[in-house]
Amino acid sequence: MSKFDTAPAKTGDTFVRHNPNYLKMFYGTDQVTPFWVADMDLPIADPIKDALRYVAERGQFAYEFNSDGIFAAISAWFARRHDLTLKPENFVPFPGVLTAISLLIRELSNDGDGVLIQVPAYHQFGKIITAAGRKAVKSSLINDAGRYRMDYADLEAKLTPDHVKLMLLCNPHNPVGRVWTMDELTKVVEIAERQGVTIISDEIHADIVYGDARFTSLSSLDNEQHVSVLGSPAKTFGMQSISNGYIYTENDAILKRMNHVEDSMYLGHGNAFTTFATIAAYEKGDAWVDELLSYLQGTIEWIDDFLSDELPKVKMSPAEGTYQLWLDCSDTGLEGDALKAKLGEAGFGATPGTWFDQDATRFIRINIAAPRADLQDALRRFKNVLD
Repeated sequence: MSKFDTAPAKTGDTFVRHNPNYLKMFYGTDQVTPFWVADMDLPIADPIKDALRYVAERGQFAYEFNSDGIFAAISAWFARRHDLTLKPENFVPFPGVLTAISLLIRELSNDGDGVLIQVPAYHQFGKIITAAGRKAVKSSLINDAGRYRMDYADLEAKLTPDHVKLMLLCNPHNPVGRVWTMDELTKVVEIAERQGVTIISDEIHADIVYGDARFTSLSSLDNEQHVSVLGSPAKTFGMQSISNGYIYTENDAILKRMNHVEDSMYLGHGNAFTTFATIAAYEKGDAWVDELLSYLQGTIEWIDDFLSDELPKVKMSPAEGTYQLWLDCSDTGLEGDALKAKLGEAGFGATPGTWFDQDATRFIRINIAAPRADLQDALRRFKNVLD
């Protein structure tokens, strides 16, 4: 039996994932097993708990900073796990990845400028672009028999207008699960550089990669024009409510500018719990992550077999990375509200595809960072209401 077979005990309704008010709003009932929020319903690593316990039990909460320790730990992790050499002095901390992206958009573009996203896209991307007074320019990924690929011709056409200043890249991609290859990233960079567009690369799922797929950071390409939002320990270690976000760039002008933003708004203070937990995660979390990846891979294999044998009308895009699965329900004949109603009837808390692309009315996304038995039970219920 795996440590991940049992979810942590719920201690109230304040977890967004399990909040009955949200469940009723989205599914019409709170009797739903939730797989919609992209966090973990799994126990975190013991070194993180030990670090948090140490800070709490010291009984002292004076000013305390250790950015050098954090950036050294992150750099060592990426060298160990991804053979990627990063300079600790080229990181800038922010309260979260979305905060970092929001500030980058404001600093690197002007009101009314276009920011390109590839759809289906993480739904918060469009929100933060429009909230900054910019225009979300969409380039659709090509669905090639379930496996998505970039439309380079469309990218070239969309990035050509002078008003498109930035591109948000998601790698590994949420929700379709692609891990972009070196060749794919090289082509994107070539197009962006021809058009004078800066890429902001959200790499928060970098560690959640399966099988033969290999994560390639934008930072590994020979360029200094772009920014890698290498993310945070949030996704990898299930630390969504206690983690900071970090950007990385080797562009001196952008680095100086973002350091100034962080300093002028006092955004880098963090807190001791975040600091100690982050260092513990990156210094002592390898074995836990290895076990997590093995567990998630087993879950993916079970779901793939179940869909093939029991629910062939639902098809899964190949899972290369992230712990989100993108499911095509087109053959069920259901879409939009009718599909959402069936999810509620089954108590299957998947995320409607329209959150990620207004045209993805026949798709759902599920978060598999949960006990496998919960997913098995929910998928069986979904099959029963479809039969």
